[in-house]
Amino acid sequence: MIRKIPLLLPILFSTAFVLALADGAWLTKVPSRDHARLNPYQGQPDAIAAGRRIFLDHCSKCHGENAEGTKKRPALTSQRVQQQATVGDLHWLLVNGNMKKGMPSWAKLPDPQIWQVITYVKSLHDN
Repeated sequence: MIRKIPLLLPILFSTAFVLALADGAWLTKVPSRDHARLNPYQGQPDAIAAGRRIFLDHCSKCHGENAEGTKKRPALTSQRVQQQATVGDLHWLLVNGNMKKGMPSWAKLPDPQIWQVITYVKSLHDN
C-alpha cells in the first residue's frame, strides 16, 4: 500500500489542478504581487520542452496529451487559463493550492519545474 501512494500523487495533483481551474474563483484570491510575477522561462524552447515532459508525466492522464481536456477534466487551452490567468496567477495556484476545490499545494515541486509546466501550458495558446 505504501508503495502505491507515490504513484497516486501525480494523479491527485493533476485532478486537483483541474478542479481549481474549473470555476475560476481562485483568481480573485491571488495577491497583486503574485498576479504580477513574471515567468523566468517565458518563451524559452528548452523550458517549454521540459515543461511538456513534466506535464506528460504528471498531468496528461487527466488533461489529455496536449492539454485538450478529457470528458471529466477541462482543457488547459481554455480562455481562462490562456488569457485571463497570468503566469503569476498559475504559479500562485500551484504553490498555494485551493483545498476548497481539492487542490493541494505543489510547493514541494521545485520552483523551476513549476515554472516549466506553466511555460509549457501557456505556450499552447500559439498552437
